[in-house]
Amino acid sequence: MLIQQTLQHLQQLKLAGMADALREQQSQPGLHALSFEERLGLLVDHEVTDRSNRRLSNLLRLAKLRQQACVEDIDYQHPRGLIKSKMASLITCDFIHHHHNILITGSTGCGKSWLACALGQQACRQGLRVRYWRAPRLLEELRIAHADGSYSKLLNQLAKMDLLILDDFGLEALQPTDRKDLLEIIEDRHKLKSTLITSQLAVKHWHEHIGEPTIADAILDRLMNHAYKIELKGDSMRRTEKIDLS
Repeated sequence: MLIQQTLQHLQQLKLAGMADALREQQSQPGLHALSFEERLGLLVDHEVTDRSNRRLSNLLRLAKLRQQACVEDIDYQHPRGLIKSKMASLITCDFIHHHHNILITGSTGCGKSWLACALGQQACRQGLRVRYWRAPRLLEELRIAHADGSYSKLLNQLAKMDLLILDDFGLEALQPTDRKDLLEIIEDRHKLKSTLITSQLAVKHWHEHIGEPTIADAILDRLMNHAYKIELKGDSMRRTEKIDLS
């Protein structure tokens, strides 16, 4: 009876991890040989692990990463110019703590989006807030936000992210409002948060793509200030599946 009351109190206190661990202890008679301090330590450890797992799950759900990628699976054997020592530094996520940016460029299929998502997941593991957007989709959402009055709210949400991933930048021509919106996003994050951008366009062509020289200068000056550049090369890493039509 006392155990049931304790379990109810743990649930009321939102200590679900400790409650689960206590149930496990009750089902394992051998644990009764442990001291009170040892059993309490196991309960606390279980609660810490449970909270860490739930936080990671929530951060990954918020991030909306396009691909399930992790840094342990990065392929350094494929000849695409990926330097392991440079990646080892980025995997620590110190670039986020120092509010630096990452610019990943390369042809289609070379793994830009996958690599961005792997770094995004790594940031989530470290308790950082991440949000993934395909650049064309985000610009579309911003146009809608202008119309329905939610523009400021969306900008504030983006500004709070420790790492903002903008994938597929440069696929579509920018409208005048797109340029201004992009500048607002980058300005809000400059020296405060980190931004990761992937693009098929080489960085040297971004100024021309943005179009308006004054706005392009402002965006690129803020983006490239303390930015890591990763230029991926080589053939596509995507596997082409053969379909048997026989």
